Amino acid sequence: MTTSARHVLPYGTWPSPISAERVASQSVRLGAVAVDGDDIYWIEGRPQEGGRNVLVRRRNDGSTADAVPEGFNVRSRVHEYGGGAYAIDRGCVYFSNFTDQRIYRVAANDDVGTPVPLTPEGRSFYADYAIDPRRNRLICVREDHTGPGEALNALVSIPLSGGSAGAVVAAGHDFYSTPRFSHDGSRLSWLAWRHPNMPWDGTELWLADVASDGALSNARRIAGGEDESIYQPGWGPDGCLYFVSDREGWWRLYRSDRSTFTAVLKNPPVAAEFGRPQWIFGTATWVFVSSSRMLAAYTHRGRWFLADVDAHSGDWRTIETELEPHDWMAVDDRQVHLNGETSKVVLVAASSTRADAVLRFDVRSGRAEVLRASSSVELNRADVSVPTAIDFATAGGDTAHALYYAPANAGVDVPSGERPPLIAISHGGPTAAANATLDLKIQFWTSRGFAVVDVNYRGSSGFGREYRNALRGQWGIADVEDVAHAARHLVRSGLADESRLIIRGGSAGGYTTLAALVFQPGLFTAGASYYGISDVEVLARDTHKFEARYLDRLIGPYPEARDEYHARSPIHFVDRLACPVILFQGLEDRVVPPNQSAMMAGAARAKGLPVAYLAFEGEQHGFRKADTIIRSLEAELYFYGAVFGFTPADTLPPVQIDNL
Repeated sequence: MTTSARHVLPYGTWPSPISAERVASQSVRLGAVAVDGDDIYWIEGRPQEGGRNVLVRRRNDGSTADAVPEGFNVRSRVHEYGGGAYAIDRGCVYFSNFTDQRIYRVAANDDVGTPVPLTPEGRSFYADYAIDPRRNRLICVREDHTGPGEALNALVSIPLSGGSAGAVVAAGHDFYSTPRFSHDGSRLSWLAWRHPNMPWDGTELWLADVASDGALSNARRIAGGEDESIYQPGWGPDGCLYFVSDREGWWRLYRSDRSTFTAVLKNPPVAAEFGRPQWIFGTATWVFVSSSRMLAAYTHRGRWFLADVDAHSGDWRTIETELEPHDWMAVDDRQVHLNGETSKVVLVAASSTRADAVLRFDVRSGRAEVLRASSSVELNRADVSVPTAIDFATAGGDTAHALYYAPANAGVDVPSGERPPLIAISHGGPTAAANATLDLKIQFWTSRGFAVVDVNYRGSSGFGREYRNALRGQWGIADVEDVAHAARHLVRSGLADESRLIIRGGSAGGYTTLAALVFQPGLFTAGASYYGISDVEVLARDTHKFEARYLDRLIGPYPEARDEYHARSPIHFVDRLACPVILFQGLEDRVVPPNQSAMMAGAARAKGLPVAYLAFEGEQHGFRKADTIIRSLEAELYFYGAVFGFTPADTLPPVQIDNL
């Protein structure tokens, strides 16, 4: 038996089976699953179609087809991050169209019909639909931009016959989400919160009775508040309201039976959480599969697990599977309510070696059937870097967390005595978390000989409320310290070359990247910022409603804390920047103004540092187009090769690097 020859090559120069084209063309974004009888639905974000979100239907016979025609993009702009952009009811699809933000109805027939608008033209956005089981209407979140000043958010009733922009059923809070009817339509629950809270800071769980004419009465807050975050309220087959709360410091499952609250699990996993930060609508960590059993997702030390839960006895078990669930899972609630059970749950999941997929999961057997994979790339296991969860000491005697990826390539032997360059990733949010499942954008780097550390700095979700709140007043300080300490930890451990330490990140992670480069000068030797924030004062003055007061918690109230905003803005301290930097920006970004990256590039250029700036027409906050993804990855690799003096194995288009 012969084996292919292996070569000893310097780190960064390894020929990789994962090209930028494969990352872009094979990375279909999957999410927002739903079940309607025997039909299964999900959203596909297709880079090859300019990032268009397409609703796909799978019939019971296994056939799949687009449920909306070309020219329609199933995506909401509520909170700018959207989610919850469609609902299904007995073969009828109701969805938000990105271009005009109107709600449309289309029948899910074999031939895709022409969508019919339900709401009039205007400046209102809609999301998070709940179909009323008794009345011919839906309840949803409306974000009204028609008046002067800040948009107005409310819960509204939309008749399924169309012709109305919505009648307000709940208003007075700054934000609303997750309206959910009880199975008989007699009660409605929802979440609401006010500035300056974000939904992971403090939300209120409301409950109201619904009269036969649809009017709400006896509306009352039953849980939550300024310092309690409620997530995913919904109704069980037993008529109880279930929800996730962090009232005891960790997002855990609870049940309300009108008069009392009960923790669902007898002995919940230690240091585990059953909730997620609600950046988008429609995410879920639990569903009922019978009158008493739930499938629930929880996270522990940066990884996600599935649990089989008896909601009545509190007994539970972790399901033995390598799959890690993402943000969505669904069953047909009507089926569970009428038939008593279902063994099949539809979810989006992946593993450290398998890409995201829409799966039909059998709770009893633990087996999963792939309905749609995000990628058809078949990788040699030896080419895949599997992450290791690490903890490390950081500033103030605290402990921070990260996922470490070693370089991996089946065709290359590691150079003796050489340490790899390290890419330290600062994730977005900043209230988000690094994900341990297969990400071709990370494997793009590890297969070329880079080590990667994806840092769950203080403020990340999944590690309890205290850890999440540790970033309050400390953004641009604690996150920067943690990413820096992660890099130093790996250098001390012999796993990284201290002369080639790179930091990269997008959005809030781009801010952490730029802040680390100016406030921790001399540590990182190159940086890459994707639509990163360089002036937090500009962000405080010019951003959308959802995040308009986010920085009150992370830095301080504006303008009272204006001096602190100035002190945390990298643009004012570019004189401390001491290494090359590359910046990427979408020119239609409504979250981070495009001039932020341009200003930072101009300042670095004026200082004489090597700098590259790439701006993309038609891109918003987060790149969705295949051409943009390809160009960005290749440009970043070219940039590192140029500034560190190595030649990548790839044939790369050149990048204009000033001052090199």
